[in-house]
Amino acid sequence: MDLDGRHVVITGASRGLGAALADAFAARGARLTLVARSADQLAGVAGRTGGEAMVADLADSAQVDGLIGRIEDAHGPVDVLVNNAGIDLTGAFTQMPMGDIQRMVQLNAITVAELTRQVLPGMVQRGGGHVVQVSSLAGSGTFPGISVYGATKAFVTHMTAGVRLEMAGLPVGLTVVETGLITPTDMADSVLSYPPTQASFRRFYRLLLLADADVQRVAAKTARAVEKGRRSVRMPARAFLFPMLTNLPRRIVEMFLVGVPRQLDP
Repeated sequence: MDLDGRHVVITGASRGLGAALADAFAARGARLTLVARSADQLAGVAGRTGGEAMVADLADSAQVDGLIGRIEDAHGPVDVLVNNAGIDLTGAFTQMPMGDIQRMVQLNAITVAELTRQVLPGMVQRGGGHVVQVSSLAGSGTFPGISVYGATKAFVTHMTAGVRLEMAGLPVGLTVVETGLITPTDMADSVLSYPPTQASFRRFYRLLLLADADVQRVAAKTARAVEKGRRSVRMPARAFLFPMLTNLPRRIVEMFLVGVPRQLDP
């Protein structure tokens, strides 16, 4: 997909990876609608990228309901949706408040599913589109302290595999982004604030199984993946084995489903 002039919607765009994604897509000539709840920070990113800011709390189902329709009414059809918004509340599972669990599941999983559901019919009807799901290597192998976060990312990756099956033969692309810690970001600081999680990462770093992923490189590779229609972005390269093994059963299922109708009404 040539991104020049395309309408790209990025959630969680006020800082961190979301802001870097806004820069990367803007550099390729995309028109941006940027969604986040932090109005001041969002305005700053919109100002430097020429994007439109839409303030919304995506952990609030009422604000998510009909969001894609409101964006399209205001700024035109969505060509690319980047589901980047997410939170990683780290800590002991038995001490985690139910409200924190609910917020993570709502924002990281349910909102991603709902926005994907909202945007796909229009893309199919118009004959093209792309959805990027920002998942995590935590969806393949989790550490102590991020059990709920890892579960939400496993949901995103697995759901997208199923949606891709239903979209087979239709002009819609789906890319899953799976990385380790993306630095420098507030999310990385949050993950490492819990000592057992920090110790787990340190062990994997010593074993050379993980390395931090630079936020600008992740953003640039994600934009290129949309341009090239790639299924995945995985960083660091040394950790490719984890998502590859996790995804192997999904790919085997895809092979065995060749020739089987994927959906009745696209």
